Amino acid sequence: MPEQHYRPETYVPHESVGYLVRRLYTLLLSRFEAALAHEHFTLTQWIVLARLHEGRAHTASDIAHDLGHDTGALTRVIDQLERRGLIARRRSQRDRRVVQLELTQAGHAMAQALLPVIVDQTNDALAPLTSAEFSRLREYLVRLVDHAQAGTAVPAPDQPLEKPAAARGKPGKTPARLRRTSGQRPTRGSAKSKRSQT
Repeated sequence: MPEQHYRPETYVPHESVGYLVRRLYTLLLSRFEAALAHEHFTLTQWIVLARLHEGRAHTASDIAHDLGHDTGALTRVIDQLERRGLIARRRSQRDRRVVQLELTQAGHAMAQALLPVIVDQTNDALAPLTSAEFSRLREYLVRLVDHAQAGTAVPAPDQPLEKPAAARGKPGKTPARLRRTSGQRPTRGSAKSKRSQT
């Protein structure tokens, strides 16, 4: 049985690890957004540039899954970067349905130019820690992330959640109201059944 770090009778929500991590994320988000605003970028735009610059992502789905971001909202971010000449879209040679993303030469240069802004803000945020404390913190965070990922099955952003059986209806049959809205004609049997009820 894993170590019981908390007990219901002594648990204080605003002192919990979850709350503190979330609070730190909120504060850091404001810090990074403010710093990047001077360069006319948002944090999400920077993350997209960084993932492509590092070669850690190749499609919008890759980035959306990594960020837990809605693909529609992310597409708008990619559109903005494409209009600025920083990202190019191209069809995959293996699967023409897949649109791959790649940084232009200007995109790679911008990712490099923004890096000092990110590094400065990160170092400033970590100022209370010594080098040894930072190393231990990073090690602990990596362990917690790996543990959380191994124990949680989250559907990909593009993967729809399966409807309950009651909502799906019988296999192989489409409800009449759905056939009407989709333009599918009802079968003869269904029309005969309707006449017999009148």
